[in-house]
Amino acid sequence: MTDVRRIFSGSPWEKVVGYCRAIERGGVVAVSGTTSMKDGRVFGVGDPAAQTSRCLEIIEGALRELGLSRTDVIRTRLFVTDIARWEDFGRAHGEFFRGCEPATSMVEVAALIDPEMLVEIEADAVRAK
Repeated sequence: MTDVRRIFSGSPWEKVVGYCRAIERGGVVAVSGTTSMKDGRVFGVGDPAAQTSRCLEIIEGALRELGLSRTDVIRTRLFVTDIARWEDFGRAHGEFFRGCEPATSMVEVAALIDPEMLVEIEADAVRAK
């Protein structure tokens, strides 16, 4: 059986909903949908680029706890509440991953769990051998 490693953020919702920030099995890492929370509040209210950057920083922190980095990310999924602002989301994503671009998708959703949230990002990574 392959070892499983889980990283928890400490969010009270992890126990209620039953999830972890990131999970690794067999060198493959999945990072849960991540929003721009900081100190219990939505960071970058009204600013798609700031929220995107914050989400990616949180994702990178979870990867770091597992001994990986942004260069190990192979896929991201951006769920956005206003696709008309795709350039703002995309620019922040592009700056973060410059030189190590993953496959990605950006999909408009009707809403996220808090109306001030503009983006939620998932990421998949693979540990280099």
